[in-house]
Amino acid sequence: MGIGPFNLSLAALAHPLTDLDAVFYEQRPSFAWHPGLLIDGSRIQVPFLADLVTLADPASPWSFLSYLRTRDRLFPFYFAERFHIQRAEYDAYCRWVCENLPALSFGHQVDAVRFNPERDVFEVDYTQLDPGGDAEAVGRTYAKNIVLGIGTEPDVPDPLRPLVDAPAVPVIHAADYLDHRETLLAAEHITVIGSGQSGAEIFLDLLRHRPAGRERLHWLGRTAAFAPMEYSKLGLEHFTPDYTRYFQSLAEPVRDQLVASQWQLHKGIDAETLAAIHDELYRRTLDGGWPDTVLTPGVQVRTAGRIATTKVELHLEHLHQNTRSRLTTDAVVLATGYRERPLGRILAGLDPYLRRDSQERPRVDDQYRLVMDPSVTGSGCNVYVQNAERHTHGVGTPDLGLAAWRSASILNAVTGQEAYPLPTRTAFTTFGLQQQEPRIPRARQPRTLTPLLDGI
Repeated sequence: MGIGPFNLSLAALAHPLTDLDAVFYEQRPSFAWHPGLLIDGSRIQVPFLADLVTLADPASPWSFLSYLRTRDRLFPFYFAERFHIQRAEYDAYCRWVCENLPALSFGHQVDAVRFNPERDVFEVDYTQLDPGGDAEAVGRTYAKNIVLGIGTEPDVPDPLRPLVDAPAVPVIHAADYLDHRETLLAAEHITVIGSGQSGAEIFLDLLRHRPAGRERLHWLGRTAAFAPMEYSKLGLEHFTPDYTRYFQSLAEPVRDQLVASQWQLHKGIDAETLAAIHDELYRRTLDGGWPDTVLTPGVQVRTAGRIATTKVELHLEHLHQNTRSRLTTDAVVLATGYRERPLGRILAGLDPYLRRDSQERPRVDDQYRLVMDPSVTGSGCNVYVQNAERHTHGVGTPDLGLAAWRSASILNAVTGQEAYPLPTRTAFTTFGLQQQEPRIPRARQPRTLTPLLDGI
């Protein structure tokens, strides 16, 4: 359920498994990956090898390199020498996969999931939607295994929530940035809130399109600095299966503490973007004077309100100075990130079977299965999750680099076979005091793949 990059990875890796009957439902009419943030030149923060399949099956016909080959772009990509591709290119690659995989059903809204103890299966009710989003037909299907990849939704801070829907003053989430870009650029003064990668990219894009000396831009963030993302090679080992296994084995209070403290592993800013912002600001000082910009970290928005019908007043508090101020602005961009979509609505019918932690979050085991009553799991029925398990599996949960490995792990569990042999060790770091003996993965046996299109 859901067709974002993670379930699309699952679909691509499931395609050659002829003994597996799989179907994927998505409410939207077509694939779209953060369309409001496909800013010209912006790049994904993981190497191109973190595509849908390569880190589980480098020979897959659904790899990014296979996509380039079908477009006759392998040599241009080779000479471009870019390990990190543009966001728009990653989106185009995913849409190419969607156009060619037969198991994907867009325009299908899943309404309810129930367990049928008489048949030992899950019942899935869905509504088929027309291109305009209106109900066209209803249906029901049955499954022994369900994989939820329902993704995330924009996170809007409570003080600004009442203003987002006000039509007179643009207060928009970064997810919708490109849809409102021209309106924002026409505003006299713009405030960007959020000190992560999206906030940095949006501030840079606005800065580049405002006249020198009349930029009139504020950039505010809660973190103590506009800090670079941790990108050292050993630091990146927090995004390996080894660390995921270690994190999942920790006690719940320890996991919660770690997630809160590791923000710079996934919420920092790419060093190249920070350098581009500084270069642009510096360029605007060459004729004397300073650009009309204010960049202030360590600030939170306490409250906000509308002034007349055309302006917003933000009530600010500096977290370290313990001082307060007010800022009047004509437009606000909320680069305040995303949060996991709650599973409650879609899993309401399974609630009696779910096992939860002390904070009422679903428990997830080491194979990405929701922990459920043995009356369900004992019948061979399981619900798997993708990108809904940060509280149990850590900061690597939303990372594209772990997509193929997690999808392969789920497929191995569902099929009960080693459909995709996976490495037993993936990091030089030994997490925890229990030492790991060096292990060499056994030799891979070549598998016969069944490409969907000739020539892939």
